[in-house]
Amino acid sequence: MAGLGQLSVISFPELDTRMRAEGGHILCLGAHCDDIDIGAGGALLSWLKNWPKAHVTWVAFTSNKQRAAELRTSASHFLADAQSFEVLTQEFRNGFFPTDLESIKRYFETLKQLPDPSLILTHQRNDRHQDHRVVSELTWNTFRNHLVLEYEIAKFDGELELPNAFVALSEDVMSRKIDILIQSYKSQLDKQWFDEELFRGLARLRGVESASPTRFAEAFVARKILL
Repeated sequence: MAGLGQLSVISFPELDTRMRAEGGHILCLGAHCDDIDIGAGGALLSWLKNWPKAHVTWVAFTSNKQRAAELRTSASHFLADAQSFEVLTQEFRNGFFPTDLESIKRYFETLKQLPDPSLILTHQRNDRHQDHRVVSELTWNTFRNHLVLEYEIAKFDGELELPNAFVALSEDVMSRKIDILIQSYKSQLDKQWFDEELFRGLARLRGVESASPTRFAEAFVARKILL
């Protein structure tokens, strides 16, 4: 059987079947420590309930001691149902990713030494946050033959895209996601955008757009997918 990452495009049903039976590697890439949690935390909670053999690598490209500790706490909850996981934190300069591009690209090359990813989660390519955009661009530059889902993060800059892939979130998962975020990231609670209303409101909007039977959903851009 061909390795999961050897296919230029792979259907999600095929991925789901393989992950349930054989396990696989999920690579989560976020510029900042809470990006993956916000953009794809609910999807990870839902998937890992059905993929108990999965291994997850979670990468945050900028952090400090406090933020890294918060991330490890959060990830331990989001990834509790995975067979195994590791959290990798780097200290590239927050807000300077375009000017630090060469160093970040070198680090991306080291990620090729990880187990071949079955699924990659990364930022959206057209995100107006410069750090997010660099991570997305280098994801596609580094991993050319993989299933990549680009998650979204609401922010001051606006620019929410029209997604084409959705993951339905149950009320329990939605509440669990929010609880983990609020309890884990104490350093972010003074930010006007970091609150339950935003997280739940965006998921409700995406639930309407996708006719989610559970009312809530996380949204992604899937640039290559085989139906």
